[in-house]
Parts: sequence; C-alpha cells; structure tokens
Amino acid sequence: MADFQHITSFIWTVADDVLRDDFKRSKYPDVILPFTVLARIDCVLAPTKENVLKKYTELKDEIQNLDGVLKHESGYAFYNVSKYDFKRLLDDPANIHKNLIDYINGFSENVRDILDRFKIRNSIQALHEKGSLYLLIQKFASDTVNLHPDRVSSHQMGYIFEELIRKFNEQNNENPGEHFTPREVIKLMVNLMLAGDADMLAHNHIIKTVLDPACGTGGMLSVTKEHIISEINPNADIRLFGQETNDETYAVCKSDMLIKGDDRDADNIKPDSSFSRDGHPGMKFDYMICNPPYGKSWKKEEDFIKAEFERGTAGRFEAGLPRISDGQLLFLQHMLAKRKATEDGGSRIAIVMNGSPLFTGDAGSGESEIRRWVLENDWLEAIVALPGQLFYNTGISTYIWVLSNRKEERRKGKVQLIDATNCYVKMRKSLGDKRHEIADEQIREITGLFQTFEESKIVKIFDATEFGYRKITVERPLRLNFRISPERIERLSGEGAFERLSASKKKGNAGAAEVAEGRRQQDLVLSVLREMAGDEVYIDRQKFEKVLTAGFKKRGVKLDTAVKKAILSALSERDETAPACLDAKGMPEADPALRDTENVPLAESVYEYFEREVLPHVPDAWINESVTDPKDGQVGKVGYEINFNRYFYTYTPPRPLEEIEAEIKSLEVEILGMVREMME
Repeated sequence: MADFQHITSFIWTVADDVLRDDFKRSKYPDVILPFTVLARIDCVLAPTKENVLKKYTELKDEIQNLDGVLKHESGYAFYNVSKYDFKRLLDDPANIHKNLIDYINGFSENVRDILDRFKIRNSIQALHEKGSLYLLIQKFASDTVNLHPDRVSSHQMGYIFEELIRKFNEQNNENPGEHFTPREVIKLMVNLMLAGDADMLAHNHIIKTVLDPACGTGGMLSVTKEHIISEINPNADIRLFGQETNDETYAVCKSDMLIKGDDRDADNIKPDSSFSRDGHPGMKFDYMICNPPYGKSWKKEEDFIKAEFERGTAGRFEAGLPRISDGQLLFLQHMLAKRKATEDGGSRIAIVMNGSPLFTGDAGSGESEIRRWVLENDWLEAIVALPGQLFYNTGISTYIWVLSNRKEERRKGKVQLIDATNCYVKMRKSLGDKRHEIADEQIREITGLFQTFEESKIVKIFDATEFGYRKITVERPLRLNFRISPERIERLSGEGAFERLSASKKKGNAGAAEVAEGRRQQDLVLSVLREMAGDEVYIDRQKFEKVLTAGFKKRGVKLDTAVKKAILSALSERDETAPACLDAKGMPEADPALRDTENVPLAESVYEYFEREVLPHVPDAWINESVTDPKDGQVGKVGYEINFNRYFYTYTPPRPLEEIEAEIKSLEVEILGMVREMME
C-alpha cells in the first residue's frame, strides 16, 4: 500500500507548481479535487479498458443500451468508452483539450454526474486558456499518483481527499467550522452504535439500512458496512444511504462508492440539504450515524425549517428549534424522525457533536426543549466525552451521543455518561489541529465500559430526569423613597412619557402647534415641581402620590396617568429601609431590578426548595406563580441540561503557600542571574 501522506504532499505540490500565478489560491480545490477523483477512476478502469472498448465496438450498433454489458466488462458499476485515458492524452499535446472532453463524455452517466458536480468542464476550459492543461495531466498521469485500489485503499483514499480539503480550507481560511471525522472516532461510534447487536446481525440473509444525513466523503457509512461485513457477518446485506450538501464532497463520496463496486450504494448518496431537500423522504433506517457541522447557521433554510416545525408531529422538528447559528440539534431531530418503529425493530443512532447541544439554552429555549423531548421519551442511552484535539480543524471538546428507541431493559429510564477525555495517545506528527488519537485498545476499552453498564471513576449512570430542573422566578418587593429635589426633577427629562409630550405625530403647521403645546405642558410640569421642591423624604408611595396629586391640583394642573408614572419614577430612589410598595390589590409590588431565578431539581418540590435555599437569605421574597411551564402548567419552566463537568469534577487543592513562595524565590534568583549575564 502507498503512503497516503506522500501522495497527498505530491498532489499539494502539483497545485503550486501548475496553478500558481494563473489561478487564485481559493480556486485550487476547484481544479485539484476533480482531477484527483478522475485520476482515481482512470487508474481503476485501466486494467479492463481494452476489454470495454472491444465490447463497445462490437455491440454499439446492435444493442441500444449497453450499460449492463459494459459494467460487467469493466468490473465496476461504471465504465468509459473513449479511446483516451490519462496516458494516451499525453500522446497528442496539440489536441489535449478536445481529447480530454471526449474522454469525459465517454464515461457512464453516473461518473459524468460526479464530474459535473465538480464543474470540471469549467476547470478544463480555464486550464486550456492558461496553457496549463497538458502539464496538469502529465503530473496526474505519473506513477506517483497511481491511485489504483491495489495501491491505495478506500480508507487511504478517504484520508487523501479529507487532507486535501482540510489543507485548502486552512490555506484559504474558509469553512472554519467544517471538519472531517478521524477514522478512530468513526470506529468508536460504530462500535457503540452496534454494541449488543452482533447476534442479530449474524442471522442469515439479514438486511440492514444505514443513513448518514451529512455524509461528507462517506467515511462513516463505509466503516459501518466494513465493520459488519468483516467483524460480524460477511453475508450481511448492508445498504448505505447518505446525503451531502457540498457538491465536491458529495462527488468524492459517490465516486468512492462506485469504485467499491456497489452502484446501489452510490445511487443512494443524494446531493443538497437534508433539511429542505430530504433525499430519502418517508424512509426509515435501522442505523444512523452522523457528524453534523458544528456552529453552522441554518439561516438560508429558515423559512422551510420553521414551516416544518409548525407541522408538529407531522414534521421532523417537532421538539423545537435551536438558535439559528447552530443546526446540530436539527440533524439530531432529522435522524430521530427517520427511526423505525419499535415494533418493526427500532433504530440505533450515533451522532458526535460539540458541547453546545448539551447545555446551551435556558429553560424553555429550543435547545432545552429538544433535550427534554429526548430525555422524557427515554431515547438517550449514553454520552461519551471524547479527548480534545482529535479533529483536524478544531480542538474543541466533542461528545458521542448514542440513542435508541429499543433500549435494553436495564437501560430503560437511565442515561450513561462516560468520561473518555483521557483515553488518547499523542500523535508523532500533528495533522492541523489534530494532535491526539484514540488507539484501538482504547476504543475496545470505551466500548467495554458502555456494554458493561456499571459505574466507575469515569462512568456515571443517572435517571433520565436527573438532568431536568424547574426554573422558578423569585421576586422581592419594590422599596422606594421619594423626594422633590432639583437633582431628581432633572431626571424627568429622561423619562419616555415626559419626552413624548413634545413629540408630534402630525406634519406641517398642525405638527408644529402640537409640539409647541407639548413643550408648554412640559414647562408647566417642571414649574409646579420646582415650586413643590423641598427636603422632605417620603417612604410611603401612596402618601407621596396624594401629596403630588394635591400639589398639582392646587395649581390647576391635571396629570395623565403616563406622565404621573414618569414623575414618580424620576423622583424615586430604591431604599431598603422603606416599606414595600403595594399594588392596586394591596399586595407587594415586585422590584424588577431584584428579580432572580432558581433552578430547582425536577424531582424536588419548588416550595420546599424555596423555603430551604431562599427564604433564610431573603425573608421578604416570594415565588412568582404566574410563571408556569407551558406543557405541564406547573409553577416554573422546565429545562434540561447535561453538564459533564458537574458530574466528573475532581477537586484539586491549592499548593501549600510555602511551596509557592519557594518557587517564586527560585525564579527570582534565576532572573537575577540572567540579568547579570546580560550586563557583563
């Protein structure tokens, strides 16, 4: 087998050697990726090329549809009937542009679809105009880029494409949230998704379907199928389905499926968005696996997604909508909507996401409601916290969620958390942000922890409701004092209702007259207040209101309700020694500035919690019982979050002061020594 990193490096240098000066760096992938795919296909078809041409020449005038015959001759689900290949193209430099187009047109329809997704004809025309086409073909026709499966496996080919795309994105500072899933992470996800299913999968004539709704280059689908075939049942019929919105990665995925010899799987890979253009509508799947893009906005599909949400249980996003800047939980709901019914065997799901879906969003938010929907329906089996620095384009923390609607009896009502953050080995050479990898032994260890389902230092098991809470609103009374002083009178100009007195809603002379009348009223109010100014401080709002009303009435000025409220606001200050302000019903009025919230564990009474945790500290507080959960109607909004740090935090005591002091003195001596050396 060839060294995929050596091939990747060679192709990378081809981009610089051939395309520099003629193409912007941002356009390099538009040329290099399709030609890499073409080189792979060219190598694959080379051994049977003459047989295909011979059969095509014999039968083209006799049989209208030669598709099946030519696929049989090529040994793959695709073929090419042009007399050209990469090496023959080099024999006629003067006509290489025309001949290359002939070569492209000679492919079977499924390969032409792949190349058209790359817009390869545009790249060929641009290369021809720049005089670079021959040199590029020459580079890709060299033995260094021999991409035949006998030399470069599908796994290695996946790495080559992923590494090229990663480097192009990194160079152009594009798609910072896009990243590919390392193979060891995929292996772990597949192990977890299939855990406990070996006996069922070993049955004769077993047929199972696997979906990845954000399949990228197809790595997750391929590893899942290979694991079942090689580790469990070589006769299993595993049917792959995928969807990918990026044209380039879609083309890479589909070409890889074709080269593996299964045109059925290749036909099941669909382009466009899984949300607004679901490529597998109405279908249900046995297994689903996915690494959705992190922090990717769904703004472009907002109208469709919101309409789908409004459909409720008839749509795919019934639980709620996450913030528009991150669609990870939309992918989760999309997959949950495609599960088989429990009576039909149910489904298992493995999805890897960053930390945001675990805890982002307050009670009542879209994220919290989605977590609530999953947990209260008891679909979450486990979450595995992965080590950092595993992915090529990001060092953030990631988590594998395992979900099922066919839980084992011992798992019902339970959620298993596994802290695998320390299960890694350092790589000898980093790949982008990837500095760590999970060894095979560690994959087996984590899978074993999942299957054993026993608590340990890094495994915790909780009731599903353990992650729920009620967010209650705690109020405290409004306490104010009032004084008609020059300083407080000045504040009135900043009160909205008072300012609006001189604002006109009319145009022309009528508007000007309205403004003038408003300013006259403002001056009149200020004049009355200045006459009433004094040093007396009132701590009873009702008493002060009577004084204020009487003062204005005495001077023949009538106040409307809005202006009166503005005056009371301007002349007041908070005063903890004052009695509570009462509302019209004689009840204490809440102070918005002192409003607070408390998260009460779902299993506990909000009133018992309030008496124990709140009243001892603020005896005048009360629960705002008007804030209720829209689903169950009880006091407080229900929220769900899964905070790994809370469950696996280990307290590390600070170092002794003597040790810190000794270290500081040692550093001082070292610094002084360095200073002396510099002065000598």
